[in-house]
Amino acid sequence: MILRALALLLSLAAPAAAQTPMSGAEFEAYTTGKTLYFSSGDVPYGVEEYFPGRRVRWSFLDGECKDGTWYEAQDHICFEYEDDTPAQCWQFFEGPTGLRARFQGDSPDRELYETHQADEPMYCKGPRVGA
Repeated sequence: MILRALALLLSLAAPAAAQTPMSGAEFEAYTTGKTLYFSSGDVPYGVEEYFPGRRVRWSFLDGECKDGTWYEAQDHICFEYEDDTPAQCWQFFEGPTGLRARFQGDSPDRELYETHQADEPMYCKGPRVGA
């Protein structure tokens, strides 16, 4: 755990401009078949499950899940979800402790980072039923 924290600190200290964002092929190879958890600072942010065919499922860790797809747009990976919100575009960087993600237009100090991977599917509440 100490080595992981040290590696994270070193990766954050390196200038982000020195790294090239992941391509769509690199992102697909890294994520497909995985469930990744992300944090912002020390605060858990969300979880995303990556399926073949560039399909995804996202949750802000509240059990409410959104299915969607992703695509590459220049040096960003953009996500479109079933709720018709505008595309969410991010740059992803691979580091020694996992992925770092920066939302389009955000500064490097506002990155999300991968905290861990899980083999099991993420938790999603069932469909809403009733009147």
